[in-house]
Amino acid sequence: MRKLLTPLTKDKIAGLKAGEQVLLSGIIYTARDQAHKLIAAALSKGGKPPVELSSCVIYYCGPSGTPEGKVIGSCGPTTSSRMDAFAPLLLEAGVSAMIGKGGRSDKVVREIKRRKAVYFITYAGCGALLARTVRKAEVIAYSHLGPEAVYRLEVEDFPLIVAIDSSGRKLKGF
Repeated sequence: MRKLLTPLTKDKIAGLKAGEQVLLSGIIYTARDQAHKLIAAALSKGGKPPVELSSCVIYYCGPSGTPEGKVIGSCGPTTSSRMDAFAPLLLEAGVSAMIGKGGRSDKVVREIKRRKAVYFITYAGCGALLARTVRKAEVIAYSHLGPEAVYRLEVEDFPLIVAIDSSGRKLKGF
C-alpha cells in the first residue's frame, strides 16, 4: 500500500493506478454541494476561493457534530456525482484530487485525464472509523452552512482507493 503526503502534485499522482490502495496524510478540505456552489460562483466571477486550490485535495464530506473529547464527528464520504457540475471548474483551478463515493460522469473522467488529476474513493458507511484518522479539524469557510462548511482536516493514513487515475483509467467494474 502506497503512502502519500499532501500537497498532491502532478508528479506524486502520476504513477498511481486505478485500483491501487493509498494511505493519505496531510491536509485535505471538505466541501459538499453548497460549498461547491459558492466556490464555483467565486471562481466564475474572477474571485478568490476560500482555499488555495493548486494541488489540493477536496473531500466530499459533511462531518456530523463533534462529540466531546473528539477531534471530529463521523466524516464519511458523500455521493460524488452531485459535485460533477462543479468538478471541471475546480480541476481547472488546480485541484489535483477528489475523494468521495460512487462513479463520475464521462465529462468529469475526461477532465481528470486532461488535468492529470485523480479521483479516490473511500469506505462508505465507515464515517466513525474514518474520523479516527483526523488529527485536527477546523472550519475555514462558509460556517453558515453548518456541516456543509469547508473544513480543513489534517489526516494521517486516511485510507483511499484510486477509482480514476490521471490517465483516465477506472477501477475495474466502476
